[in-house]
Amino acid sequence: MATEGKNLSYYDKASIPNGANMTIGIVVSEWNHNITNGLLEGSIAALKDNGVLEENIHVKWVPGTFELALAAQHMFERVMVDGIVCLGSVIQGETKHFDFVCHGATQGIMNVGLKYDKPAIFGVLTDNTEQQGIDRSGGKHGNKGIECAIACMKMIALKRSL
Repeated sequence: MATEGKNLSYYDKASIPNGANMTIGIVVSEWNHNITNGLLEGSIAALKDNGVLEENIHVKWVPGTFELALAAQHMFERVMVDGIVCLGSVIQGETKHFDFVCHGATQGIMNVGLKYDKPAIFGVLTDNTEQQGIDRSGGKHGNKGIECAIACMKMIALKRSL
């Protein structure tokens, strides 16, 4: 596994830009709420820990992971955010639905970021089991939500530096 032996919650605070002048959106899937809520909590904590003001964090919930890209697009169009973290959880089932949702979400989130020339961070867990999602949303492997929030801040800073 890609996260085996890696703590998704770890980051070197000295390498993180100060987020005091950043506005960040977070779109979160309601599906697998026990996992996505943990991802959201991790993202918000990391943003605040690195200077993003609470009033500059905009959270919106969507029905499922497939809807994350459209929600991110709406947020870029209607809320003055510098970047967006897209959080979801898709767990392998017995049908091809998993493949279609994962592929659509991946392509959609990437396309939104390119269209608006702003970071749209892919924070979707694509696990074989519910336990794997739990382990990556605040469990034994840390929290992917933290990693995604930090990636968003770094990409905003990168764009500003160019």
